[in-house]
Amino acid sequence: MQQIIKLTVNDEEYELTVEPNRTLLDLLRYDLCLTGTKKGCDEGDCGACTIIMDGKAVSSCLVLAVRANGKKILTIEGMETKDGLHPIQQAFVKNGAIQCGFCTPGMILSAKALLDRNSHPDEQEIRTAISGNLCRCTGYQKIVEAIEEASDVKP
Repeated sequence: MQQIIKLTVNDEEYELTVEPNRTLLDLLRYDLCLTGTKKGCDEGDCGACTIIMDGKAVSSCLVLAVRANGKKILTIEGMETKDGLHPIQQAFVKNGAIQCGFCTPGMILSAKALLDRNSHPDEQEIRTAISGNLCRCTGYQKIVEAIEEASDVKP
């Protein structure tokens, strides 16, 4: 039986009718056309679908859309500021932390969730925060350096 849910995505309010087994990932990608949230493993192992829900980085493939009722969600599309790219995004570009780009949205959102709760993490805290995000291209060092640099910038 379908349910009506209300949620805020990237500061925009939505009211949607969803099936009880629909994932938040599918709702974001296919209903709201926010394709920056990537569909990778569909099992919560790769981090490609990471979004921020009520301030916490979560794998959207593991969240049923009905569980997002009343929640505030941030996707990569909502990261841009009035001045352009968010400082985390700028740091990723500047430090060469982007190669194929598939993991990048999830990495950036994991970094944002970390920096929102700890504005100056050490290297180990950064590595722990992104440990749920797999990258096959960069070797992680440039990603860590980008997050370290972003921690020195106020958005």
